[in-house]
Amino acid sequence: MSHAHNDSSHCCAAELTADSSQDTRPLLAGHEKSTLRIEQMDCPTEERLIRDRLQRNPHVSGLHFNLLERLLQVHHAPGQLDSVVADIGALGMQAVPLRAGGGGPAMGETTSKSEASRLVAAGLLAAVAEGAELMQADSLLWTLLPALLSVLLIGGPIIRKGWIAIINRNLNINALMSIAVTGAFLIGHWPEAAMVTFLFALAELIEARSLTRARDAVRSLMVMTPETALVQQADASWQEQTVAEVAIGSLIRLAPGERVALDGEIVEGSSAFDQSSITGESLPVELGVGERIHAGSLNTSHEVLYRSTALADDSLLARIMHRVQEAQASQAPTQRFVDAFARIYTPVVVVIAVLVALLPPLFAGGNWLDWLYSALVLLVIACPCALVISTPVAVVSALAQAARSGILIKGGVYLEQARKLDMIAFDKTGTLTAGRPQLMQYQALAGTSLPVEQLAASLAARSDHPVSHAIATGLAQPQLLEVSKFAASAGRGVQGVIDGRQYYLGNERMLRELQLLREEDNMPLAELQRQGLSVSLLADDSGMQGWFAVQDPVKPTTADAVRQLQQLGLQTLMLSGDNQRVADSIGAAAGIGQVRAELLPEDKLEMIGRLQQQGRTVAMVGDGINDAPALARADIGVAMGAAGTDTAVETADVALMDDDLRKLPQLIRLSRRTAVILQQNISVALGLKVVFLLLAFVGKATMWMAVFADAGASLLVTLNSLRLLRKKAGK
Repeated sequence: MSHAHNDSSHCCAAELTADSSQDTRPLLAGHEKSTLRIEQMDCPTEERLIRDRLQRNPHVSGLHFNLLERLLQVHHAPGQLDSVVADIGALGMQAVPLRAGGGGPAMGETTSKSEASRLVAAGLLAAVAEGAELMQADSLLWTLLPALLSVLLIGGPIIRKGWIAIINRNLNINALMSIAVTGAFLIGHWPEAAMVTFLFALAELIEARSLTRARDAVRSLMVMTPETALVQQADASWQEQTVAEVAIGSLIRLAPGERVALDGEIVEGSSAFDQSSITGESLPVELGVGERIHAGSLNTSHEVLYRSTALADDSLLARIMHRVQEAQASQAPTQRFVDAFARIYTPVVVVIAVLVALLPPLFAGGNWLDWLYSALVLLVIACPCALVISTPVAVVSALAQAARSGILIKGGVYLEQARKLDMIAFDKTGTLTAGRPQLMQYQALAGTSLPVEQLAASLAARSDHPVSHAIATGLAQPQLLEVSKFAASAGRGVQGVIDGRQYYLGNERMLRELQLLREEDNMPLAELQRQGLSVSLLADDSGMQGWFAVQDPVKPTTADAVRQLQQLGLQTLMLSGDNQRVADSIGAAAGIGQVRAELLPEDKLEMIGRLQQQGRTVAMVGDGINDAPALARADIGVAMGAAGTDTAVETADVALMDDDLRKLPQLIRLSRRTAVILQQNISVALGLKVVFLLLAFVGKATMWMAVFADAGASLLVTLNSLRLLRKKAGK
């Protein structure tokens, strides 16, 4: 066991929560930024020790911790990095500076043969001492000597870190264990002191390896990105370059069997891509010229050329990794409660232990050594490790499992909140529907001086709305007219001046507000809308010039997703800017419970607020800029990660990376499963503490039993939390 790393893993191994809070002191002008890797920085205990020490350093102006990767970013005066490293070294930790922008290889986490041998030898010696005591062999040769050798073999790092914690007034598990083991030796409980040390070290080893699984589940997201790419140079030759050096717009050759190095757009060839690193779905997707591919995807069949559209640090996969790390840095509500409770619990139990050691001998005539032993048992029980790690390991495991399944959750708070949802509100276009509408039919009315098709295509081409795109591509005019004073009205349509005349291309609501839609206009508007067609109307200031009927089919997976949500007890609602008849048709095809139509973005926002005022816990699912206000207002905003706009994805709390709505019920089930695991963990951690506290009060608890109560509970909650990494946990 690498004591330099693992000797505090047992201590609230909440390294996975990555408390990356920024130092609140202002950064000083002219200061430098350095990144240090600290292998021994395993949990918030070490972070607090380092923070307290460095905040007294006058050359340090800012700190930023990333416990997941054991990294510390320091803002310091020029030339003062050595003093920072020295301060950390004084705490018994080694800080290794990393090159600017470099992450460096992760520190070793394996157990060396020599360390494993020491652990085994210490266990055997502790067993010999225990056996000799059970057989009432009073010889120091068979009790004190084996026990002392056992503690010397493996107890040094624990006692050293315990002493550092004590002088820094921090009662972590190392401090409590050090006091307990030292006290046990002083009062003659040598075999028990040795067995306690061995059991603690063994529990650390098992727990550290278990926690590595949760940590690696997150790190594995980035392993799929290659370090180099074959890039075309200025002289048309091809050369291997590290991905960090590849500029946006570079032409990259991708062979079959290789992974995409950078986000890009295919410019030549087509192939099937395994995008499971992004979407969680392993079935390959056929992609061709003009389509986007993402870093980490696997090219399974043919060679393609693609042009990079993002830098290495800005790829979709890199952003997912960054978001997952940010999610771990934010504490879930349950974790905040547990941490607050733990801060009270430990000092209270320590005070009780002191009283147990003093009051019975002073006032009840008790035996000093017996009651001192009971107090030492209470000190071991006083460590809240199992309780503290009961939430972060479960939350991180769930976040990692969600990310591997193509569900990006931006914080533990949203993971916990998802189980409380009782209503899901959906946008229509691009969310319930495919988001790729097609022009089905159109009709030009008499009286236009310019071709209706050319007018409509010229206006539609200026808009990024899916309906406008369908009209522009469906009409496919060889020459577009010049449009001036172009303007888009959210939830209505577009307008602009062409050849000196004002034209409008929008929905029925827009033209009625402009008083340009007359009853005598010859068009089958109502019938088209009943068929589920969205109708855009072209008009000038004199009236209607033509209409264009567009259809956006419901996604094949939508109805199944809605059915699963309803089976989970959630109500469903569609919020659409389209006509009521069109919305009703789409809602019926999707199986949506309630439909609200002809809504502007502010109307959707108001609807979400009204539902919340009624006591509803609401999620809003959307993909467009128009949905951003409602996404932000909802208890949980869910964005379509693949088709959604950057604004929607950034605003939302959850992103579905492959736009498959069946991920929503998967999210709900994962949230509920996580809640069950959290309840089990807290019950186990508190239950064992209470049992052994009671046993300690009546003098029936031994020190090794107390270690089992602490280390055993920590191991149980860790292993229980890791069950969330199983694929079926979110199914």
